[in-house]
Amino acid sequence: MRSPTGTSLRVLPIALALVLTGCSTPAGPGPAGPSPSASPRSSPPAATFNPSAPAEEALALFDSVNILTLATDADADGRLFIDGLAAAGFDKATMELTADRTTIGHPADSIQFSVRWGENCLIGQNGSAVGGYHSTLAAVLGTGKCLIGSTRPIDW
Repeated sequence: MRSPTGTSLRVLPIALALVLTGCSTPAGPGPAGPSPSASPRSSPPAATFNPSAPAEEALALFDSVNILTLATDADADGRLFIDGLAAAGFDKATMELTADRTTIGHPADSIQFSVRWGENCLIGQNGSAVGGYHSTLAAVLGTGKCLIGSTRPIDW
């Protein structure tokens, strides 16, 4: 007759090996992080600009445009995101954008860009420091803006 403790001690290394195998990092692209061809959410539906759309619907279009921008240029800068959003119908006057470069001239680890949508903000962020493209829907800040901190003029 075997003791339960002896059996547990033999099974523990096998269970531990299975758990650790499940925690390994995949060799290639996959569910570990977003890629320019995949949204952090499910694939956004094909949409057209509708200025009276609910914020969630506008965010789906926002994501579609930004993912397309990244599919066209994986190293897209702020101007490319803004130009893509403007071409899709979003109003540049409602947009904000952080700098592409740090104050000492190095490329920024990530950039943020936004579109004010009524009392909401469609906010996107992209860069190596944040693992690629991400977006969110947030309330407009008390300042009337969407982004905190310094933003650059969108004057083109």
